[in-house]
Amino acid sequence: MSFNIAITSDSTCDLSPELKERYNVGILPLGVTLDNKTYLDGVDITPDDIYDYHKKTGILPKTTAANLGDCIEFFKKYADEGKAVIHFTISSEMSSTYNNARMAAEEFENIFVIDTKNLSTGGGLLVVAAAEMAAKGMAPEAIVEEIQSLVPCVDASFIIDNLEYLHKGGRCSAVAMLGANLLKLKPCIEVKNGSMGVGKKYRGKFLDVLKTYTEERLGDGSGIDLDRVFVTHAGCDEEIVEAVVAEVKKLGKFKEVFITRAGCTISSHCGKDTLGVLFIRKEPIA
Repeated sequence: MSFNIAITSDSTCDLSPELKERYNVGILPLGVTLDNKTYLDGVDITPDDIYDYHKKTGILPKTTAANLGDCIEFFKKYADEGKAVIHFTISSEMSSTYNNARMAAEEFENIFVIDTKNLSTGGGLLVVAAAEMAAKGMAPEAIVEEIQSLVPCVDASFIIDNLEYLHKGGRCSAVAMLGANLLKLKPCIEVKNGSMGVGKKYRGKFLDVLKTYTEERLGDGSGIDLDRVFVTHAGCDEEIVEAVVAEVKKLGKFKEVFITRAGCTISSHCGKDTLGVLFIRKEPIA
């Protein structure tokens, strides 16, 4: 038996255009407001637009959740086609998007909303997993159950070269930013239980730190689901990204290594020159 299923996500999943097409993922964009005008993440604004605006003005954009009406309109087009929908959102601890999508889903049948308890390709990993399950003919309810068991297994972390965006966004104190800059510290931001926190603090040049971080994060690969890994970055130079990818491939165990760039919502909070290596572990992370 086959099921007519649509896999969808808000724009924070940060999947590349190629992966969205490959897995036929529908995207509900979040909003980004600059100069009192709201744009749609990935539709009529890019991360580079945000960096340029901040460079000129020193002001960060504001990001806005998909509201109830946006979600209803988005789901309706799939419902009208008779499709069941499995929809993924950024962590409910970080945005009201999940709650709005959950309420919108109550207006329809066969729409399932999953709180990824993550951001960026931490959620993207779950989206891809669900798409592959759907391709195998699994029922929507079975996919949702399986994905829920994977949520606590997602290992999502990032190294941030400069704390300015986090500071201006209220996620880092001025004292912490000053101390990190003086000591040339590069903090590892980890996502746990749906929220961001600071893990290990590295010291040194950005690329050197990234190589050490990658090696430590992956270890020998034991305990990791080796189907895929994401190298996700916010505006890093190509040679830096390639060097991290080479470090990942050095392990020689992942079936696929995906490179993707963080979208506008994520970039608005972390800023340029941020990079993470994200994957799924075989067991829930403590």
